[in-house]
Amino acid sequence: MHSTDTKTANESQQQQPNNELLVTSALTMLSAVMGTAALVGIHHRYRKQRHPDASLQDYVVGMRSQLQSLTATSKRELVQFRHAYQQATTAWQQAYRLPIKDKQNPTHNSLADFSVLHTTTVLPRPVCWVSGVASMPKSVVLANDNSDASHNENDFGVVGIAADRQLVWQTTMPERVHDIVVQPIFDAQNSSAKNNQHRDVVVMGRRPSAKFWVLDTASGQVNFAIKASTHRHFYGHACYSLDGKLLYVTENDTLSLDGKIGIYDADDSYKKIAEFDSYGIGPHELIMHPDGETLVIANGGIKTEQASREELNLDSMRPSLVYLNRHTGALLEQITPEHNQMSVRHLAMHDDGTVMIGIQFQGEKHINVSLVLTHKRGDSDFKALIMPNNQWQRFHQYIASVAVDSERNLLCVTTPIGGCAAIYDLSTRELIDDVSLPDCAGAAVLFSQRTNKTDSRDEQSGFIVSDGQGQLTALTVDSLATAQLDTVEKSECILKDSKCHMMSFDNHLQAL
Repeated sequence: MHSTDTKTANESQQQQPNNELLVTSALTMLSAVMGTAALVGIHHRYRKQRHPDASLQDYVVGMRSQLQSLTATSKRELVQFRHAYQQATTAWQQAYRLPIKDKQNPTHNSLADFSVLHTTTVLPRPVCWVSGVASMPKSVVLANDNSDASHNENDFGVVGIAADRQLVWQTTMPERVHDIVVQPIFDAQNSSAKNNQHRDVVVMGRRPSAKFWVLDTASGQVNFAIKASTHRHFYGHACYSLDGKLLYVTENDTLSLDGKIGIYDADDSYKKIAEFDSYGIGPHELIMHPDGETLVIANGGIKTEQASREELNLDSMRPSLVYLNRHTGALLEQITPEHNQMSVRHLAMHDDGTVMIGIQFQGEKHINVSLVLTHKRGDSDFKALIMPNNQWQRFHQYIASVAVDSERNLLCVTTPIGGCAAIYDLSTRELIDDVSLPDCAGAAVLFSQRTNKTDSRDEQSGFIVSDGQGQLTALTVDSLATAQLDTVEKSECILKDSKCHMMSFDNHLQAL
């Protein structure tokens, strides 16, 4: 009798929690149903105000179509997604550390100068663009270093970007970087040619800097850290010879404050082998002419104090565009802008030899000057692109990057201060439109990975623009709408598609 009572009591105790669980589940389901009904009711009322024909049946139809869409997803796509997810998880969790020798001073006893510790994370995908990053995700900071100074240093970095604008690799850097320079593809006949995906990418420190770094384009691995020679600092930009064997770097003589062009041998661990005069002050960006023999240099005209970045001569600036023989350093041409405070700053080269120029004006805010110019060898002066109503104030006197699509004759310029990217039709020299993009700076051709040029004109043309808010934005140009600007709204000519990342992209973006 006692055993039967005990069994009944135990069953009663077990049944009580089960009942409580059922009540809780029912209340939860009731709350979910009521909440959903309330949301649907609120949304439906809002829809009715704008669309009187809207009905509650629309929700049923919408749910049915979504379920059908999910059902239609193929098993193959789900397997591919799972495989990609596993690859990504494995790669990002296995970051590796890379000690880098200082090739300019290999016998220095200071550990901080002799070796720079970088962290690289990498996914097995091709890279299409490379960008500097002013603020990296905290997850990639070195795990064994808790000092505040090191934490701040490794907040800067460089990333490789795939065709779908997802990150392939990201590498921390010890200081903020500026220009990114990709080594040209070597001639296929050359026995020393490198694989396209394993070319070097040079990362310049933000001016004035005493270092630049050489990374592998495929993995982001840092191969060299190059230190400026005595009484020199770098001005943030560089370019390769067309065969990829020599690197030309804008530098400053810290004693005379004269601009210099340093020449580095890519086949000999980027050892400095020569130096030319830039024929100006404050050389910033430089590019190689399509003839392969001529350097084109933007002398900004500003003397910069290395420690404080203080600009020392704004009233007496002497900006210029200079053409040099890359072998001898001989001055070929030198052109000065109409106003001495129009700092000739950023450049891009059209395949036909026309130089695209971005100006940063250092004068009074009320002065309106042209900020996007072009020049071709032999011309006596610059030619300004056309700005509607001459309203160059839209760019707030500051052009950060210029990128040119020679095949389609388009130019993109960015201004982080003005918060927009603008695209020009170089055939007419007129503005197609500008697109609002707060804090945008980097710009590169969108479909730079094209291999079949005969069919490339069937693709949408455009540019990829990076910004300080973590967005990589594709700006595609509707060629048909552009051809009918007189009858089509400008806003319909450029399509904007942004992908956001948890980092802050920095000054420049370069295409492979």
